[in-house]
Amino acid sequence: MKYIIIGAVAGGASTAARLRRLDEKAEIVVFEKGEYISYANCGLPYYIGNVIKNRNALLIQTAASFNQRFNIDVRTMTEIIAIDASAKTVTARNHNKGEEYIESYDKLVLSPGAEPVRPPLPGIQNEGIFTLRNVADTDYIKAFVQQKRVKKVLVIGAGFIGLEMAENLHDLGLDVSVIEMGNQILAPLDFPIAAIAQQHIRSKGVNLLLNVAVSSFEKMEEGLKVILNNGEALDADVIIMSIGVRPDTRLADKAGIKLGAAKGIWVNEFLQTSDPNIYAVGDAIEFANPITGQSMNTYLAGPANKQGRICANNIVLGNVQKYHGAINTAIVKIFDMTIATAGTAVKNLDRAGIASHVSTIHSGSHAGYYPGAQQMSIQIAFAPDGGRLLSAQIAGFEGVDKRIDILSSAIQRQANIFELAEFEHAYAPPYSSAKDPVNMAGFVAENIMLERHQVYQWNQMNQISDDDILLDVRTTEEFERGHIPNAINIPVDSIRERIHELDLSKKIYAYCQAGLRGYLAQRILKQNGFDSVKNLSGGYQTWKTCHDETQIMEKVEELSLA
Repeated sequence: MKYIIIGAVAGGASTAARLRRLDEKAEIVVFEKGEYISYANCGLPYYIGNVIKNRNALLIQTAASFNQRFNIDVRTMTEIIAIDASAKTVTARNHNKGEEYIESYDKLVLSPGAEPVRPPLPGIQNEGIFTLRNVADTDYIKAFVQQKRVKKVLVIGAGFIGLEMAENLHDLGLDVSVIEMGNQILAPLDFPIAAIAQQHIRSKGVNLLLNVAVSSFEKMEEGLKVILNNGEALDADVIIMSIGVRPDTRLADKAGIKLGAAKGIWVNEFLQTSDPNIYAVGDAIEFANPITGQSMNTYLAGPANKQGRICANNIVLGNVQKYHGAINTAIVKIFDMTIATAGTAVKNLDRAGIASHVSTIHSGSHAGYYPGAQQMSIQIAFAPDGGRLLSAQIAGFEGVDKRIDILSSAIQRQANIFELAEFEHAYAPPYSSAKDPVNMAGFVAENIMLERHQVYQWNQMNQISDDDILLDVRTTEEFERGHIPNAINIPVDSIRERIHELDLSKKIYAYCQAGLRGYLAQRILKQNGFDSVKNLSGGYQTWKTCHDETQIMEKVEELSLA
């Protein structure tokens, strides 16, 4: 048998290695249009920022080492320019020699990846405007920053790569601005978690501009000028374009291979394309989202590597293993914070017409009495019918990775929130509390499911009328330091003796700092004849963070209109 793989890096390289482990006698040829077949593209921003100092550490395998270990014919700097599916051949072009030739196959694997989006804006071809996708891009950016003595950097796009670049360039001592055309950073997140990260970014001195887009670029005598759609302009010595990627489907489309609704290469549950002799893996494919059922792409190394293994199993053994899709579990370091997500954001559940309950908690990373505990904010969404966990998002400093992995596993298994309440974790004071944040998220969700706890969200303040009572149950000192407008203050510890001050006929909207005291107040009031009492999910802390970020955006919009 002869297997050809188009594209290496994560999906293609893992497919090739697994094919060899399953079939020692097969002829395996990997075509890679670039110079490198397997590199840690997630580490590229950290090499630019000198966190990773050895460039070779990013190169997982070379063509020579891959050939030596796996006996695989690796042809770098060689691009496949055409596929003849009926003849089962590909046309290759060697960029070093300028030669073209035809190669036959029995089974073909497409792993072309994704390409950065570069909109046709005026001036985008000017020197100093880069995208970051591969090792060559990294070398260009690093050399330019060093040789041109760059001082001001503009990052366009506040996704995972954009924010990692912003951090690393800031840590080099550069003046960094980030602009994002959306109303928040990190599109896979819901606003309350994104808002926490936004405040942290601003605290580091990064100029973060939301709800703005680039109209054009102009070359100046020194550096570049960026014209924004609100009429303002920014100066920069270097610009990093990080507005997203799209599946590279040009070759597949030209060969008549079916594309899907998400504009990726369509594959079935065995990662087989519309041609039974051609499979596909990695960033270029699309598949059904396990939660919404809608077709989606995912641009993550983890799923690509797993797809490669499954794909090879199916090619050699005959479609024996199904790919169940990805729930887009992701994590990013943003300066001192860690932000993580798994599953489908609430805003996307809403768009898909999927009902959900939402709950937010703020909990310590480990036991509060052990030094160094830091706060962690966890938002989960779950189905009202049965409590199936649909998404989890976390912002914190320590232990975020451990909690998101637990929650991701639960989402993948279609577990319900009752399992979170019973989850048994390894506990010692330096690592957790007797009630882990995962348990706490489960406890709160369980109370909501069982209707022991009625909540309202930070953006539902407009549902509170003048006839209702907005009740702050924090201490007097906390209330005086800042509170939601029109609230009255009765501390939770005084609520039983002051309950006569509240009108039984009115709706009460309680809140505290993080949510727990508001819940306790709600339980007291409900059992003392108050029929309508709700507690603010995430408390004053969530409201204040979101409110402040919203105010910043509104001020920017007012200045733009002026």
